[in-house]
Amino acid sequence: MYSRDHAVVSAVVGAGGVVGLSLPLPWWAALAYAVVVGVAIDIDHFLVARLETGDWAALRRCLRNPRLVVVGQDEIFDPFDLWPLQRLLSHHALGGLGVGALWLVSEPLALFTAVVLYAHVLADLVWDNYRLETYREQHARAAERASE
Repeated sequence: MYSRDHAVVSAVVGAGGVVGLSLPLPWWAALAYAVVVGVAIDIDHFLVARLETGDWAALRRCLRNPRLVVVGQDEIFDPFDLWPLQRLLSHHALGGLGVGALWLVSEPLALFTAVVLYAHVLADLVWDNYRLETYREQHARAAERASE
């Protein structure tokens, strides 16, 4: 799912959290926090791509051309750099650690963060189900490539 879509989902979920939770932040800061958390969790994609490919090509692409982050997200990663299950696994692992650490500081903020990240992962799952045929084709090409 694209960052702009995650920003919208995070803003909607954040607005609900602002109304439903007693947060240690002003409403506008909590809303901004929700959007930042809901989009920034995707930074883990670069680490996963690095572990998968052995290089930082995707990150270098963004550093050379920052507009990709906003208007060219399809051009950031090569087709075999990052698989949906790896991306979701890293979101769960990092999100769980982050929420756990935040719980030690502020339980309401940790809960708020957990809800925003839950919405992010749920949105990714919906997106991945929508793109299932594309992923099947990618897996078939990867299997062909591996057998050559």
